[in-house]
Amino acid sequence: MAISARGSTRTRRMRNRPAQGSGLDRRCMGVTCGWYEEAMTSDARPALPAPTDEVVDLCRDLLRIDTTNTGDNATSTGERLAAEYVAEKLAEVGVDSVLHESAPGRANVIARIPGTDPSRGALLVHGHLDVVPADPAEWSVHPFSGELRDGYLWGRGAIDMKDFDAMVLAVVRHWQRTGVRPPRDIVLAYTADEEAGSDYGAHFLTSRHRELFDGCTEAIGEVGGFSYSVDESRRLYLIETAEKGIDWLRLHAKGRPGHGSMVHDDNAVTALAEAVARIGRHRFPVVVTDTVRAFLEEVSELLGIELDPEDPETAIAKLGPIANIIGATIRNTANPTRLAAGYKENVIPGRASATIDCRSLPGQSELLERQLRELIGPDIAIEYIQRQPALETTFDGALVEAMSAALRAEDPGAHPVPYMLSGGTDAKAFSQLGIRCFGFAPLRLPADLNFSALFHGIDERVPVDGLQFGVRVLDRFLRTC
Repeated sequence: MAISARGSTRTRRMRNRPAQGSGLDRRCMGVTCGWYEEAMTSDARPALPAPTDEVVDLCRDLLRIDTTNTGDNATSTGERLAAEYVAEKLAEVGVDSVLHESAPGRANVIARIPGTDPSRGALLVHGHLDVVPADPAEWSVHPFSGELRDGYLWGRGAIDMKDFDAMVLAVVRHWQRTGVRPPRDIVLAYTADEEAGSDYGAHFLTSRHRELFDGCTEAIGEVGGFSYSVDESRRLYLIETAEKGIDWLRLHAKGRPGHGSMVHDDNAVTALAEAVARIGRHRFPVVVTDTVRAFLEEVSELLGIELDPEDPETAIAKLGPIANIIGATIRNTANPTRLAAGYKENVIPGRASATIDCRSLPGQSELLERQLRELIGPDIAIEYIQRQPALETTFDGALVEAMSAALRAEDPGAHPVPYMLSGGTDAKAFSQLGIRCFGFAPLRLPADLNFSALFHGIDERVPVDGLQFGVRVLDRFLRTC
């Protein structure tokens, strides 16, 4: 069936194939008999690959598929190829999946792993396959090489978020080979278009194919479960329970066109530039939400930092590499990112526009709009190009307990804490189905790694031992949640 318009769908079901290793009599009934605690060898068959080994190959394969999302269907690439790779890897071990193409080349993969107790709510495990653009000239390695160097796997998407995609695949493939069943149904969703607002990914799925998520009550995805070293024996693990809203907008200024050599007092570029400068230099008031307050209280006690509720920035400044992430969650933010005006050097244009990346705290989207209007002034028009609400849930319940237990089992120095993500994720779409969403893509990181700088940054990479740690934690968590 040809696809010629946005929102059209091509669906392909990936049929079951005989599972590698099927027929094994051994069945793990709990975390205590996990793959990491017993040898998986037999005189009759070769040893099965451990997921801690396989995850590196899976992640490397995904990194070598260029899934750049430019925000334009004509220039975005690779998402269908990556989706077919995932579906094929699931089919190899007998997992049936469905591929939904929302537009030519924009594909999503969904699969359901039956649990032992179908009466329980299902858990959604979601990860996106697209990545932001990368300029090879700026990188130490080619961004789509999947190069192994210095104990890291390098490439665009290494931590955002093909690492998690590969971890989940590794765990599920091993379960299928060894006969493990989770305690509840698990729905896997590998999505397109997260880096441009999810219109062709998670939002497409929840609006057109919501039946795929029937019974899902909770979800995990990016960005959470990563470590921050307090000292040699203690590490914070930040679990995302909230994320800021997306309020992307364009400013449009109008003026009188004219010759560039003339004195001109009605210049659209000048008016726009002044408004953009006001926005870029502005600092919005500090607002401490429930999630950020809980994080700061936990961290200040653990680190011995004095916390002044009226001045949280002083405490945040002492958090080292994660200060940048946390500092962005105590206020609304607005950053100019693109400018467009004119068509010739000696022509004063009649129009000019700018794109502003705005992120609002929970419940503050309308307030942010009023604040921006005061900064911009009445003569410049505002056009919203993406508007999605902030999310916030509490740091409690059986799922949080299972996350915390899995982290502590693999790292006795783990101290799980809630936090708010300064960006946005596919959770914004899935939460509209009433699903309680968390960011939990576990990684144990080197103490000296500036993790936040790698997101959309140059030389993005993930530590190999961190990937393997994540597989072990996910295996424990998904067996017990």
